[in-house]
Amino acid sequence: MPVDRSRTSAAPAAVPQPAGPRAHETAEPEAAAPLVAEDLGTAGDTATPGTSGAAAPDGADALGAPAVVPLTEPSGGIPPVIDTPEALAAAVEAFGAGTGPVAVDAERASGYRYGQRTYLVQLRREGVGTALVDPVPLPDLSSLSEALVGVEWVLHAASQDLPSLAENGMRPSRLFDTELAARLLGLDRVGLAAVVAELLGLGLAKEHSAADWSTRPLPEEWLRYAALDVEVLVELREVLAERLAEAGKAEWAAQEFEAVRTAPPAPPRADPWRRVSGLHAIHDARRLAVVRSLWAARDAEARRRDLSPGRVLPDAAIVAAATALPRDVTALVALPAFSGKGTRRRAELWQRAVDEALALPEPALPSVRGPRSDAPPPPRSWPDRDPAAAARLAAARTIVTDLSARWTVPVENLLQPDLLRRVCWTPPRPGGADALADALRSGGARPWQVDLLAAPLAEAFAALG
Repeated sequence: MPVDRSRTSAAPAAVPQPAGPRAHETAEPEAAAPLVAEDLGTAGDTATPGTSGAAAPDGADALGAPAVVPLTEPSGGIPPVIDTPEALAAAVEAFGAGTGPVAVDAERASGYRYGQRTYLVQLRREGVGTALVDPVPLPDLSSLSEALVGVEWVLHAASQDLPSLAENGMRPSRLFDTELAARLLGLDRVGLAAVVAELLGLGLAKEHSAADWSTRPLPEEWLRYAALDVEVLVELREVLAERLAEAGKAEWAAQEFEAVRTAPPAPPRADPWRRVSGLHAIHDARRLAVVRSLWAARDAEARRRDLSPGRVLPDAAIVAAATALPRDVTALVALPAFSGKGTRRRAELWQRAVDEALALPEPALPSVRGPRSDAPPPPRSWPDRDPAAAARLAAARTIVTDLSARWTVPVENLLQPDLLRRVCWTPPRPGGADALADALRSGGARPWQVDLLAAPLAEAFAALG
């Protein structure tokens, strides 16, 4: 259905409900690390390097691109926030009676709160309009999911939102991912704002994507932004679906969408403390033990206070303490990284973590080499460790690059890079296209990827001997 680009209509709210302010406790200020501006529900909205995901202003740009009409107001106005069981029941009934796909989005508070909890859910469907649901007072949204069984959900970069939506009981039975579709079509920029501008000629502002969505009450301007995020998702889906069909990629997309929809939860990361920024500067086991101990203390404190770990203790402070090995609180707070009011206030907690690491016996220290893994070694070491594997990888990269250019699909979407490295490092024995196809399938490759790559990879491996 064509979108009303005038944004002047004032349709009545489809799901009326009271929308009063809610109590909110503001977290005490911290001397925090720079916040991570992760996407909160529209992941993929970051443009590729050297580009901008923002839509162009009115009129043609300097390169003569078509004019982009800014989206400034939801077509039905800003709907009231659904935050009571009665309002949710009305929304469930309304969305169950709607027609066509349902656009879905979620906003989180990455960089502000602990974990990836959802703080706002947006939905839009033909015959209903837009709904904004607050999952804080309504954590169980399974009734919405049940009302939409069999209905296609349209999300942008669904893999970012589905895990947190599942925590609220929302799981799609069908999926269309507009970001994945844009990737399969070879669009240069796949952020939501960029794709909407290119395919629909509409300007979608993204200035609130990294906001603290745990704020209550949510500002009106943020609610407007949230409503606009689902305003044209279904129309965008129609354009993308048509282009996928024209390009002969509709089945590819269907397989990709289903893989995302049915993906299992990510397993717990081994030694998550090793992701501390700046860890590369730490080279001995005792100092690594300090990093591990401080990371664990920080994680427990962040969970207790429901704050992003970086706001409780910056990574830079952890690395500074591990480097200096302070023996008491006085020495700890003398470090510039611990000069902030919040870190100084909890200096005893951090020093206890340092002391525990310093007291560990040698056998309890972490490995300098990191956890054992079945993954192949870094490719840069292959020429020395296994020249034949390095030759296979070089040949495979050429094949994937050529197919990527031929089909205008990014290399990383043509085949998962880790899987490509694995089959090059340890190819199936005996070889052949069928054996390689089995190896790709067992590694998670979709049928369309196997069809494109198994035979040429097998041929290249055979030629190398």
